Amino acid sequence: MNSRQNLANDAAMDKNLFQELTGALKDAASFERGEKIDLRVAKFPAPPKPMTAKEIINLRKRFAMSQAVFAGYLNVTPSTVKSWEQGIRTPNRAALKLLHIVKHEPRVLII
Repeated sequence: MNSRQNLANDAAMDKNLFQELTGALKDAASFERGEKIDLRVAKFPAPPKPMTAKEIINLRKRFAMSQAVFAGYLNVTPSTVKSWEQGIRTPNRAALKLLHIVKHEPRVLII
């Protein structure tokens, strides 16, 4: 391919991309106005609510587990559980999600 063909291909790709983006923006504006259009819409759940150190302690004690055993089930280090329980650190979103799942569906911890 020569440079002229490359430029022509790049221009065609840019035009296609621009048309796709323009169409997507029009669809998004229509959706925002409440118009019925054929779109896939994904709604993500709200991030998990923070847990206090006391809540984490109570959750672990509910299973009568040491910090080390609880950490093993959560796939974190014992020092991580210890720091959560002392209020030194707070669980990240992924850990919070897992803690909330365990809190509401305890059987998943033992499976």
